[in-house]
Amino acid sequence: MSDRKKVTLRTLFNKAAKGEPISWLTCYDYPTASFQEQAGIDMILVGDSLGMTMLGYDGTLPVTMDDMIRHTQAVRRGAPTAFLVGDMPYMSYQPSTESAIRSAGRFMAEASCDAIKLEGGGEMAHRIKAIKEVGIPVVGHLGLTPQSVAALGGFRVQGRGAQQAKKIIDDAKSLEEAGAFAILLEMVPDRVCKIITERAENCLILSLGSGPNAHGQLLIYHDMFGLYPNFTPRMAKVFGNAGEVILKGLEDYVSEVKDKTFPQRENWFAMKDEEYDELMKLID
Repeated sequence: MSDRKKVTLRTLFNKAAKGEPISWLTCYDYPTASFQEQAGIDMILVGDSLGMTMLGYDGTLPVTMDDMIRHTQAVRRGAPTAFLVGDMPYMSYQPSTESAIRSAGRFMAEASCDAIKLEGGGEMAHRIKAIKEVGIPVVGHLGLTPQSVAALGGFRVQGRGAQQAKKIIDDAKSLEEAGAFAILLEMVPDRVCKIITERAENCLILSLGSGPNAHGQLLIYHDMFGLYPNFTPRMAKVFGNAGEVILKGLEDYVSEVKDKTFPQRENWFAMKDEEYDELMKLID
């Protein structure tokens, strides 16, 4: 297990000040979290993307707070020093400021998060302000926001047109002024990301498919290892196709069980002859 010091807000801002990019990955379970901890990942996001990667839904909307809390607890046990961000699921913060604070508080109290993330532009600034005022760090999320994918017209790049790009830039400033310490830009053109990063005064800008001109990068863990069977988005780099390895292993297992080459003697447990003889007497 890693012996590094706990990653804190100060750690992240110090890295940004030195021009050292921040590494950020999604994670949803204990063993994966343990690997990410050993690898030295700075930040971990328990994203509502678990609805697709772990629960098999077509999108993120069915994910509940209870789903998020259970998975986030597991990740924290596996990664005690990473900066852990809990993703606020659909309708856990939109209905009211009270619901937003209560949901954010659950992440902090029940899952030992370091921060929470929520989607939305300037219209969510008051939610961010209220959550920050009770002492909970907040990450904003602009560009492609999966909880609003129906309104956005699907999984598409956001901000290619000048008017839409200007709105994203304005929204980023609104979220920063409301108190967000970081903003995730998902599938935003690189030059728009660069403008937002350069204008940020006390806010970390993190990129997911939005180019290199940010303070850090986020990837979906399942995308980078070929573990999501439905598709691999363009913004993901496959660092190792674990999905192929796992599938090959499963096929080999089925084959060996079928032809009785598994198990071998080293794969089972024996009983001493004298104990077996005694057992047969007892049975008889």
